[in-house]
Amino acid sequence: MNEVILNFAPTGMLPGKSETPHVPLSVSEIVEDVLRANEIGITMAHLHARDEISGVPTSRAEVFASIIEGIRAYAPELILCVTCSGRHANTFEQRSAVLRLDGSAKPDMGSLTLSSLNFSHQASINAPDMIQALAQLMLARGILPELEAFDPGMINYARYLEKKGLLKPPHYFNLIAGNIASAQADLLHIGVMLRELPPDAFWSLGGIGNAQLDMNLLGIAAGGGIRVGLEDNIWFDPERTRLASNADCLKRMHDIIRALGKQVMPAATLRRQLGLLPGNGQYGRLAEGATDFPPPDCNSTTSRD
Repeated sequence: MNEVILNFAPTGMLPGKSETPHVPLSVSEIVEDVLRANEIGITMAHLHARDEISGVPTSRAEVFASIIEGIRAYAPELILCVTCSGRHANTFEQRSAVLRLDGSAKPDMGSLTLSSLNFSHQASINAPDMIQALAQLMLARGILPELEAFDPGMINYARYLEKKGLLKPPHYFNLIAGNIASAQADLLHIGVMLRELPPDAFWSLGGIGNAQLDMNLLGIAAGGGIRVGLEDNIWFDPERTRLASNADCLKRMHDIIRALGKQVMPAATLRRQLGLLPGNGQYGRLAEGATDFPPPDCNSTTSRD
């Protein structure tokens, strides 16, 4: 594929101003960083929201709405994906609140981590009933899941959800490598994950920490997409002598993409390929079912993705 999906992840759950002054945390900072990225050239943005006072992650729908509407005022065609993480919000109501936004604030996509896993210092718990409840709501609301897989078993679970009717193709996967307890930034690990993907799935490859650059290079060379941004790595160089800005990372990827005779895929192209509505006031995809229904009994589950 000569067009590369560039999935921009500017903020994430963890980096704060004490780690890097470049990470955008406030609504205005996130909006400005995404719009700057859009000028450089991206296909989509993977959004997290932070509390304006404390800087910790928030699942409050009104904060996401301000970010989404701020971006769309100037980039109405850009694909916007919102996190449904439970690292700081562990009930279904909290994790799904952003999926209930409508109009110009409705997200095109929502993240769906496909199993539990351990990070270096924290467990990420995604119980089956929580995953299925989020998938069901996304299907009913016309929001495409951004399927996050950290190992081949998570991809297998996506196939299971498709058999249950909770996921409908076409699919988009983020394959994330380099976590201590998951698939490593290794050709064999990535090859197995690519082999396990459903037919005709779209995918982007990302890496945690120093693995980001290697995995971005591999994703471009292998004909897929890439995920890049300060969410996954705050350093520009492997020696960690220079803190990166999101613009630094994006410009480097553009240089590499051009050097390989490729180009960044426009948002409009990926919208058509994923069956998303065209933007410019029409967001997400056609819904299948009612927008309100009783979720599975998952509110007592402590879930953090």
